[in-house]
Amino acid sequence: GVVLDVVYNHVGPGNEALRAFGPYFTGRYETAWGDAVDYSQRGVREWAIQNAELWVRDYGVDGLRLDAVHAVFDDSRRHVLAELAERVRAIQPGALVTAEMESGDLRPIEHWGHDAQWADELHHELHAVLTEEREGYYADYGSLEGLAVQLRREPAEQLIVCSQNHDQVGNRAVGDRPAADELRLRAAVLLFAPQTPLLFMGEEYGERRPFQFFTDHIDSAIAEATREGRRREFAFSGDVPDPQARSTFEASKLDRSQPDEELRAFYRELLDLRRELPREIEVEVDGSQLRARRGSVELHADFDTKTVEVRR
Repeated sequence: GVVLDVVYNHVGPGNEALRAFGPYFTGRYETAWGDAVDYSQRGVREWAIQNAELWVRDYGVDGLRLDAVHAVFDDSRRHVLAELAERVRAIQPGALVTAEMESGDLRPIEHWGHDAQWADELHHELHAVLTEEREGYYADYGSLEGLAVQLRREPAEQLIVCSQNHDQVGNRAVGDRPAADELRLRAAVLLFAPQTPLLFMGEEYGERRPFQFFTDHIDSAIAEATREGRRREFAFSGDVPDPQARSTFEASKLDRSQPDEELRAFYRELLDLRRELPREIEVEVDGSQLRARRGSVELHADFDTKTVEVRR
């Protein structure tokens, strides 16, 4: 199936064309990427909703992933993203509507009728424990107790979790992937979790090439603004790859020439196992050890030695 990433929370630099056609933006709210879209205007609501309908009706996509919906501001009696989900399903009842939402906000699945939403908290806990990074949004994460809480979260089937994704890798200064000695442990925790797992391209065989932030803006002013934004964001870490350089794009292409076949087999084993396990999970933490049980199967993870064992 194909799930398309759609962005209804901002337009950003270069939005002059939309401004010329109508009241698409509002100064009542702010987003991290530019002016907020004004969904109090009926025509603007239709612009977004009919775009979603188009992808399902005319292009036959199987579902939509709505980007950063916490930046879709709407005080209407019926939220625009609830109406969007209903109308997409009226065209294709089986279409999936999922959302990326900031931590702790369950409106997509509790109030808007979405099928699922991303739950980045599991990634943050797992990454911070393994790397001891505590900068930025990792400041509140990094304990096995916190990871245990995430593994117990409900409703599990509607929470999408990951160890890598395009944001968590691509938004880093140089797009570096996790260290090789973390990969089996990351795989085991992610795929033993009862939540819905998302795998990033190449993760299943240990891809070592980075996934860097690359763009191809044709407007020179926007291109330079993008470069400057990246330099400013990572001023503390030295040079960052030029997002407009073709070399940045080329460096990010997958290299399947030397796959880790043992890791791939481990992923296959864990994915097969998921089909047998009950959704209920019990989790215990003892120092650097995390033990999780689903049915008759136990996961033993040691975060000091970065080793993991699946016991049946």
